[in-house]
Amino acid sequence: MNPYIDEDLQAIAEHARRFATHRVAPGFLERDDTRVLERTLMREMGELGFIAPELPEAYGGQGMGCLAAGVIHEEIARADLSISYINLLASLNGQILSQHGRPEVVKPWLERLTKGDALFAIALTEPRGGSDAANLRLRVERVGDEYVINGEKTSISAADQADAAVVFGRTGSVDSAAHGVTALLVPMDLPGVTTNRFDCHGQRAIGRGSIFFENVRVPVDHRLGDENKGFVQVMQGFDFSRALIGLQVLAVAKVALEETWEYVAEREAFGKPLSAFQGVSHPLADYETQVAAARLLCLQTLWSKDHNLPHTAEAAMCKWWAPKLSYDVIHQCLLMFGHGGYDRGVMEQRLRDVLGFQIGDGTAQIMKTIIARTKAGRAAVPV
Repeated sequence: MNPYIDEDLQAIAEHARRFATHRVAPGFLERDDTRVLERTLMREMGELGFIAPELPEAYGGQGMGCLAAGVIHEEIARADLSISYINLLASLNGQILSQHGRPEVVKPWLERLTKGDALFAIALTEPRGGSDAANLRLRVERVGDEYVINGEKTSISAADQADAAVVFGRTGSVDSAAHGVTALLVPMDLPGVTTNRFDCHGQRAIGRGSIFFENVRVPVDHRLGDENKGFVQVMQGFDFSRALIGLQVLAVAKVALEETWEYVAEREAFGKPLSAFQGVSHPLADYETQVAAARLLCLQTLWSKDHNLPHTAEAAMCKWWAPKLSYDVIHQCLLMFGHGGYDRGVMEQRLRDVLGFQIGDGTAQIMKTIIARTKAGRAAVPV
């Protein structure tokens, strides 16, 4: 019995798994080749209430809480981690818009988002650096009732597919660091917005790329949070997404383990099933233990958020540990399949897909710094 998953959440998980099994999983390998994100799947997930279910009903959500979002993320990720990025981006951006945007501006966007009619990007990283997220150079200048944006964002998930983006830019002086950053809701069809797409190692259906802004004009009422305080206010939502990322990648590791146990129980060597050899079964047992523990940490973090309890350190633990663990698990599973695992196919694609989460959305080093600051105090752990 899981203390965080009640009967209602279990029913939601089973519903999501049926959808993921029958609708998402069959196109897993094909999407990696074509790099096409199927909007029909987005709309179907929206119709079923699988996109940002934690948002209030007034904004098109289900008001179901963050744990509900977590169990849905798990099931979609089991079938295709890249497709589950739709859910991740929706939950992260949905939190930002609903908490910091003007209702009359963000409500139509949130309704489109939860229906699966709009895909959002989060535009934070810049060419000169990613981990030093507050040290931005993209310029945002106030001109009357508009902001004018100039600069580049890079390594942005869904850069060339997004309908809108939450863009962080500098409105204050460079010396003001995080306290001179403003967040804006930017429709991607505005004049002056252009994009490109990278040829990435994994997560190829969602993709990554750069967004270029050349004198892009955005109404002032599209600001998210206060001017010069957008980074400090809006970045708090990343604790939520870090726990979701943990569940996503662990779901991929879990399904890889399930398939590997089945394989080693059936495959024989020297007259015995492979699972009879401790060199095969013990590493898998070790990883089963770690995956179960990491998943509980992620669920605990989401439970804490639902109950308005501190969870910043726990979210950082989820973000650094789960992606590394999942990569190690899938790597081991691939080796257990021998040459069949090394061939292009499901297992090697999973390995490529989870690797990116050790880089994006905060590296392990940054996450460990957050944990240290939470425990020892910021003054005791300077940059």
